[in-house]
Amino acid sequence: MGYMVLNKNAQLIQTFIVEDDKRIAEINRRFVEKVPGYAVIGIATNEREAKEQIEILQPQLILLDIYFPDMSGLHLLKWIRENFTNMDVIMITAAKEIEALKQAIHGGIFDYIIKPVILDRFKETLNKYKDYYHTMNRLMNEKETINQDEIDKLIGKGNRERIDENLPKGINRLTLDKVMAIIKKHKNGMTAEEVGQQIGASRTTTRRYLEYLVSISLVTADISYGSVGRPERIYKIKE
Repeated sequence: MGYMVLNKNAQLIQTFIVEDDKRIAEINRRFVEKVPGYAVIGIATNEREAKEQIEILQPQLILLDIYFPDMSGLHLLKWIRENFTNMDVIMITAAKEIEALKQAIHGGIFDYIIKPVILDRFKETLNKYKDYYHTMNRLMNEKETINQDEIDKLIGKGNRERIDENLPKGINRLTLDKVMAIIKKHKNGMTAEEVGQQIGASRTTTRRYLEYLVSISLVTADISYGSVGRPERIYKIKE
């Protein structure tokens, strides 16, 4: 496909897709165009085409993969940040490595979506970005300074509320953070009972939190046999 340039509509959020898989690029384009307020103005499948078209088209939003035959999307993200501070980036990638996520966050991404993309999750992000984009533009046109409530709506409280809303039923953010902090301190691993003693919760409740952390790949679980041969699950922070 090389790159493809589509019609621009100044009333819509100009969106550019960088994805080496032509089929996935087309799926992402269709996903974007299902959300009112967006226009996909171009698609590139490699680094050279992406840089060339980003410079020409000046999109407001870039949907960027990480894995490419000729580059890392993280390197392209760095280039975008160095040259176009007014562009926003959403990563859409199969990369599940924590280091990749960390680098992407340091690069100032708006969101990080794991493939295969779930349409509802994608739409949620695009709607959230649309609100952010239009609110930011309105504030910039109306004033030079901003108050804390407006900041919270843009980047603070709203983000935490969205994260908490996505937690499974029975999982509390505060307790989850406590469990994670304890596991991080014990590199050799802990049982659910040991963690529960430190947070003041039952073994059953603690195990629910630990298994949730295992399910999102932040913690690993191994089987260990105690002195009487009873198997126990040992939880460790994922390296």
